[in-house]
Amino acid sequence: MSDKKSLQDIFNDDPFGLLNVKPSSPARNEDERLTSSFQEIVEFYEKNKREPQLGGGIQEHQLYSRLKGIRDDQNKMAMLKQHDKFGLLNYEPKEINSLNDILSDDTFGLLDDDSEGLFDFKNIKKPEDRASADFVARRKRCKDFDKYEPLFKEVQKDLSGGKRKLMPFKQEILNAGDFFVHNGVLLLLEKVDFEEGVQQFRSGSRFRKDGRTRVIFENGTESNMLYRSLYKALLDNGKAVSEHIDKVNEKFVEKFSNITEEDKEAGFIYVLKSKSDKQNIKEIEHLYKIGYSKVAVEERVKNASQEPTYLMAPVTIVTVFKCYNMNPQKFEQLIHNFFGNSCLNIDIFDGNKQRHTPREWFIAPIDVIQQAIQFIISGEIVNYRYDSTNKEIIPR
Repeated sequence: MSDKKSLQDIFNDDPFGLLNVKPSSPARNEDERLTSSFQEIVEFYEKNKREPQLGGGIQEHQLYSRLKGIRDDQNKMAMLKQHDKFGLLNYEPKEINSLNDILSDDTFGLLDDDSEGLFDFKNIKKPEDRASADFVARRKRCKDFDKYEPLFKEVQKDLSGGKRKLMPFKQEILNAGDFFVHNGVLLLLEKVDFEEGVQQFRSGSRFRKDGRTRVIFENGTESNMLYRSLYKALLDNGKAVSEHIDKVNEKFVEKFSNITEEDKEAGFIYVLKSKSDKQNIKEIEHLYKIGYSKVAVEERVKNASQEPTYLMAPVTIVTVFKCYNMNPQKFEQLIHNFFGNSCLNIDIFDGNKQRHTPREWFIAPIDVIQQAIQFIISGEIVNYRYDSTNKEIIPR
């Protein structure tokens, strides 16, 4: 490379064109910006088949304000007439009755371009954040925790031993006296002081129930958070703890009978799990048999490996409900109807190669089955149905 004699020689020796400055594209003029902003309104109408309205979100509010400002300016309307293929530039008289009306009366298009982030809320907590803050901030040391500590230990023991289960949380099971888990912490909803009243919302008035609670936490703290704050926190990241299975049995007896020494057992409702080694059965998760027996269940299933109704395989007894003064067959039928859309559909061949189709095996988590039995006992079962897709009980 030869020596350069001057600065101009250096500039001239630019084989890669690094010093070539490309002319910048001219900025859009005011008319082009107006046309472009109106085109966004046209595209909104084309997509949603309606004009932008108040209350539809920040972006829709901006488009609504922009259209309002254009309609109030005869010069803008005249210029945009050729682009108005949906007749959006109809005249509307101004009415200033509220803050929304003031924001909407943006004649000079000040809200057209929110370049300064006017509608970006950075320091205001979202509703779920406020609920979470209320959930944590109101905790204090529980002075009489020694009264509750044995209860928490017992529940943890029940969960470890399978006597209780963790269930999906729903509002209808948020009742005083029940246990729940939030972010891995066990809690007891000790009581609720409900207050009822009418609250105003954008969509109108609604009757709502709320009130202060007393919530005891396993770590020795308590809170008097609002009932709906607890509900939102558990809905976001919580589980319900089922009742002890023995207590469910007691409720079953109490609901359907008035047991005395003279009463006789009517039979047993049982829940079984298959020990089959067949792959098409082993791979089915949450597969249980719900049935009825007049004799002790242990006696009834001792030859399970020889009977098609038990899938020609041994079984494990998961739980048993002893029945008094009732018709267990009807109870069994109610259970089968409830879980009917999740019934196992499979052919089983017995020792003589005869084909059978067992109809008492259902695909549902055991905690959901136990919950259904509780609803039958309480009479609430008519208000619910089983969602076989998500494997949960939901309101009708």
